[in-house]
Amino acid sequence: MAAYTSQIHQTSIFSSQPTYPKPSNPQISISQTPKTLKFYTKTPSKSLRSASISPTMSTEKGKEAKLWGGRFEESVTEIVEKFTESISFDKALYKHDIMGSRAHASMLAQQELISVEDRDSILQGLAEIERRIEAGEFVWRSDREDVHMNIEAALTDLIGEPAKKLHTARSRNDQVSTDFRLWCRDAIDNIVNKIKRLQVSLVTLALKNDDLIVPGYTHLQRAQPVLLAHLLLAYVEQLGRDAGRLIDCRARLNYCPLGACALAGTGLPIDRFMTSDALSFTGPLRNSIDAVSDRDFILEFLSANSITAIHLSRLGEEWVVWATEEFGFITPSDSVSTGSSIMPQKKNPDPMELVRGKSARVVGDLVTLLVLCKGLPQAYNRDLQEDKEPVFDSVKTIIGMLEVSSEFAQNIAFNKDKIQKSLPAGHLDATTVADYLVKKGVPFRTGHDIVGRAVALCVSKSCTLQDLTLDELRGISPVFDNDVYDYLGVENSVKHFCSYGSTGSECVASQLDFWAEQLDIDGSAYSQN
Repeated sequence: MAAYTSQIHQTSIFSSQPTYPKPSNPQISISQTPKTLKFYTKTPSKSLRSASISPTMSTEKGKEAKLWGGRFEESVTEIVEKFTESISFDKALYKHDIMGSRAHASMLAQQELISVEDRDSILQGLAEIERRIEAGEFVWRSDREDVHMNIEAALTDLIGEPAKKLHTARSRNDQVSTDFRLWCRDAIDNIVNKIKRLQVSLVTLALKNDDLIVPGYTHLQRAQPVLLAHLLLAYVEQLGRDAGRLIDCRARLNYCPLGACALAGTGLPIDRFMTSDALSFTGPLRNSIDAVSDRDFILEFLSANSITAIHLSRLGEEWVVWATEEFGFITPSDSVSTGSSIMPQKKNPDPMELVRGKSARVVGDLVTLLVLCKGLPQAYNRDLQEDKEPVFDSVKTIIGMLEVSSEFAQNIAFNKDKIQKSLPAGHLDATTVADYLVKKGVPFRTGHDIVGRAVALCVSKSCTLQDLTLDELRGISPVFDNDVYDYLGVENSVKHFCSYGSTGSECVASQLDFWAEQLDIDGSAYSQN
């Protein structure tokens, strides 16, 4: 995988890491447990495990007071509360929210903004909340609006006063941006892994069919013969660039907003480098306004997803067409096909049809976010609450598309006899004959005209170029000689391709060797020699 990621990663001026003046304070990692900075990630104490989480603050009407409600004299109406809540979908960020809070609490203690005892109490309480969430024991409350307020309010119910110190030098504005970057970082790693799995499936198919010639098409008309492996590797190359875009996106989003607060930063002596390191970010974002207000990292992420979806849609289209009776080039197994509720004979390649269809969702998610972000004033605006669902949907959809494409690739057979019988049609060797004439000293444009007249003769005789006699060919041009028959026919045509990246057997073998090495595939296991 290391070789794979280094090959597809493209250097960008935007992914270069800025030089920051590092403070002298010690820094932490959430994966480590220094003696002075304990992280409670294991089972909390019995007292916390048995403690119930119940609201401790309420208004005179019996409603729990909002954590931001100090200047308000009235509670929000039920309609407003229902309309503005986001906990129904942003609870997916809970693990990353807790990660950020652990790092933040430890930094506050290191900077002596809270006591070590309060830090330990906070960390232990967060561990218990995480345990309850993962055990399905945690009750998400819409009146607490979002994942951040649900966890903070539950922490207050659980440990009391120390929990009220956790939000020191932090706003939900920088908190949600931090959570979202952490979530996207994990999602990208998952998608890149799924891309690699599909590439492995395609390269394996290519290795199993490395000598199979198929018609190549332009304008959906027969053009030239190509090796099937060459065609499959075209998709592998595209997927490699897809992975590269995601890896570049990950590098650009891997900067930490935490500590930017609402928009202007804070007057408290926090250490943003410490929290950034603890969360494995490259560094803190330089500008606090930018840190909380921009969502270009998800626009880039969903753009990369959309390009991947378009590539998968093209693969889906090709395989759907190839599975038709008219083509019959592939037969999907029953395990990746569906039938008709009315037509007993039908066997449909539905998974790839849906891959083609679901690409629209992924592109639509990107368009939703582009329109959402258009015209927003600096800095944070509540509109940005709407950025989560399109991202969640895009990631879920693209992962499903990649998984089912890989599954489909592992469960199809190429109908070699039918493909072989289809090859004579379309004069696929015509361009190779034009190359033959060039080697004889004929200018290409002249050769193009000569071969065009030869094809016209074939059309009138309902035959192939290979069927023409030497006298018939010399009747068109005296340059033709007996050696022209070494260039006629698809097998001979493919043998004469020699340019780098072409469909020639040696060229394709080199491409296969490259990708087998990149993807850790043992190509010798599929050798037909």
